[in-house]
Amino acid sequence: MRLLAYSISFALSLASFSTLSNARKWHDSGTGTIIFEEAWTIPELLDQLGNKSAALGGTNAELRANLLDIHNQRLTLMNQNNVDFMVLSCSQPCIQGISNPTEAAQLAITVNNQLAVSIANNTERFGGFASLAMHNATVAAQELKRTVKELGFLGALINDYQQSGPDNSTLLFFDQPEYDVFWQMVTDLDVPVYFHPRSNIDQISNLLYRNAPFLLGPAQEFAATLSTHILGLCTNGVFDRFPKLKIIVGHLGERIPSDLVRIDEQLRRQLPLGMPMKKNVTFYWSTNLFETTSGNFATDLLQFHMKEIGLDQILYSVDYPYVDIAEGAVWVDGLNKTLNKKDLDSLKRGNAIKLLRLND
Repeated sequence: MRLLAYSISFALSLASFSTLSNARKWHDSGTGTIIFEEAWTIPELLDQLGNKSAALGGTNAELRANLLDIHNQRLTLMNQNNVDFMVLSCSQPCIQGISNPTEAAQLAITVNNQLAVSIANNTERFGGFASLAMHNATVAAQELKRTVKELGFLGALINDYQQSGPDNSTLLFFDQPEYDVFWQMVTDLDVPVYFHPRSNIDQISNLLYRNAPFLLGPAQEFAATLSTHILGLCTNGVFDRFPKLKIIVGHLGERIPSDLVRIDEQLRRQLPLGMPMKKNVTFYWSTNLFETTSGNFATDLLQFHMKEIGLDQILYSVDYPYVDIAEGAVWVDGLNKTLNKKDLDSLKRGNAIKLLRLND
């Protein structure tokens, strides 16, 4: 009976999303924010959290409850803090933490279907990013196509590298030509892919952070690992092969835009050694790469990045429930003393409307 009920629910949701994909209707107050590095999960994946806690001062139990919730506390906080629209995605490592290719592909379908069912009754306030098994580029491409075309999803969120192999230690990065079939599908669908950090496999964590475990996670590990993946996309020519590709990086770009002068200068030395990148990293941050403010509400850094990559490449997000929605709201609303009204509107909502094609 439970399976039958789920099948009926999913069929109704599919019909709802089919209509949505033709003419999306979302809650547009004209002033509210749009946020889209906002985590959710399914009960089967809660064990991936370990002892992580919710936003500063919160508990692990609160985090688990908040990740499962959509229409209660989450929506209440959105209403209290002038959030018009939220895009949900599976909390890290999600599918990237599943080494078996068959299990990962099946679980990706399950996660995507459950997300579609969970938000089907309020698609004016919630959208979805697809979770994908990245062991096989063709499988990933087809699942992305299904979620965009049939479920009305707005793109995908990938939690850094895909672990694989019998001991989880074969790491798959998506900057090699065998992933071109996937990037071609992303380009054809004209949707963004959000690159989110993940906790490293034990072999890496034990090697690098055994003597400094406090640096695991957002303080250092996340930016160090994900920035390498993003720079790999650049240096291995992905954006040259797919010049219309759109990649989003959170936490103010995992530090890359803060160091573009040194990165560009040092990479020029790699050209005689066969590096296939045709432009430089700064160029890709003006054409293909976007950053969000998720969990990094640093006004001075935001202003510096505006000078380095331009406001058109920067978007507001929160990182709920790992960061309080109210904390983000206080910060972004306080920027009215720093940014003019037009620029602040672009940061809070205008750039997201364009990137996510909410009004198309």
